[in-house]
Amino acid sequence: MHASKPYVIGLTGGIGCGKTEAAQYLESLGAARFDADAVSRALTAPGGAALPAIRAQFGDGVFFPDGTLDRAALGQIVFSSVPHRRALEGIIHPLVQRQMLEKMDRAAEEGFRVVILDVPLLFETGVDALCDETWALYLDWEMQISRIVSRDGLTREQALARIESQMPTEERNARATHAINTDQPIEKTRQMLQQLYRQAEKRGG
Repeated sequence: MHASKPYVIGLTGGIGCGKTEAAQYLESLGAARFDADAVSRALTAPGGAALPAIRAQFGDGVFFPDGTLDRAALGQIVFSSVPHRRALEGIIHPLVQRQMLEKMDRAAEEGFRVVILDVPLLFETGVDALCDETWALYLDWEMQISRIVSRDGLTREQALARIESQMPTEERNARATHAINTDQPIEKTRQMLQQLYRQAEKRGG
């Protein structure tokens, strides 16, 4: 018997808006979760599938002598140059998407009714095309900055640069099926997520 296709929710949001916590909570409700950031890290970890293409594109200077990726050296290159950033994305994103599709197939075989695609650059990379609906988490600008500064130990300027490297909140919220403000007690956010999740669950399977 062919497994029925799970209902796919794309989860995104600005940096510091609580996306990881939301994804973990949805997983606890019974969803299969795909974490794009974790997959990206694995692809660039020692022995990772993306390393040969990164070496070919950026040279030996972004690697330590033992062959591991020098993330700081690579970061300096890609965050100071849009063409270099695009080149790195051109290596990483197709590999991430391939694993994402495999995960969705496995989730269908295992009988999951809902799959959460936890993807920071959901709209930028076109992954929203794979989703039945999309949820965007957001925060007030100043609240977002203060969260990033306290969580990551960055200066205000560094926090701003990270926010500005992503799609503007207004545009992301306008494109999403549901926009969820996480500037409220965590219980209230969870209540909202649970309500939306239960509706999605009825559509899945």
